[in-house]
Amino acid sequence: MQNILQKKSWRERLRPYTRNYELYLFVLPALVYLFLYCYLPLYGVQIAFKDYRVGKGIEGSAWVGFKHFQKFLGNATNRSLIWNTLRLSVETLIVGFPMPIIFAVLLNEVRQQHFKKLVQTVSYAPHFISTVVLVSMLTLFLDKNTGIVNTMLRAFEAGPYDFMSRSDWFPHIYVISDIWQNLGWNSIIYISALAGVDVGLHEAARIDGASRLQRIFHVDLPCIFPTIAIMLIMQTGNLMTVGFEKAYLMQNALNLGTSEIISTYVYKIGLLYNQYSYSTAINLFNSVVNCILLITVNGLVKKMTDTALW
Repeated sequence: MQNILQKKSWRERLRPYTRNYELYLFVLPALVYLFLYCYLPLYGVQIAFKDYRVGKGIEGSAWVGFKHFQKFLGNATNRSLIWNTLRLSVETLIVGFPMPIIFAVLLNEVRQQHFKKLVQTVSYAPHFISTVVLVSMLTLFLDKNTGIVNTMLRAFEAGPYDFMSRSDWFPHIYVISDIWQNLGWNSIIYISALAGVDVGLHEAARIDGASRLQRIFHVDLPCIFPTIAIMLIMQTGNLMTVGFEKAYLMQNALNLGTSEIISTYVYKIGLLYNQYSYSTAINLFNSVVNCILLITVNGLVKKMTDTALW
């Protein structure tokens, strides 16, 4: 009798899973992918604390503790890498984060559907341009002799300027081109959130005499604020993660002072100079900082708005 009750209890426990087993089958490929390509490779993180040699392998390499972290943080030259990375990330966050929100709100106010779809298509298209093509376009447009930008400047008796070779222009070119490429794509989630705003709220505000601008500030933005908060947390969590490909392709000997960031330095040290342990330690430091930022910002946003990732 006890065995029967025990079997029934196990059946009761498994019933929620067996009832919706199709949904779990859909999740299974994602879980397998995460395990194989995200969690399993974490085994190799230990080489950040070792003097890794390919011939000796991970287990045979000598343990050196925090030697590589001290080497990176103790070198005054490497502090410029952290500054350059932070500068690009913070500038992208300050300028690039509000732009999709503003674009989505403005697009939501367009009543002509054909024009709205045209603007959406045009704004989404740059996202699908590869990084190599984008940097090639920048090189052509900003060329000192034949670029369209300098051609226009000459018409106003200004320039020419060698934009791609000037270190002070590199962060601005990087951020502006990033906004142009991802503005439309990043606005999709805000457009979707605005589509879910209750029409009755707008009708009530219109009856009370609210203008279109007032309805944007007092109806639309408060309704999509949870979405904005979540996106801010996620973007802040990637503050130290700047795209390697674009920065590396835009690099040259003249703008290296501002274009050399952590990801490009890790590539050179790890793959070109075979300092695997040192490059792993730098990347691990970068990931830990991102994790701390994510937890901190998530806690602050949760305390202020009751909206958070967890």
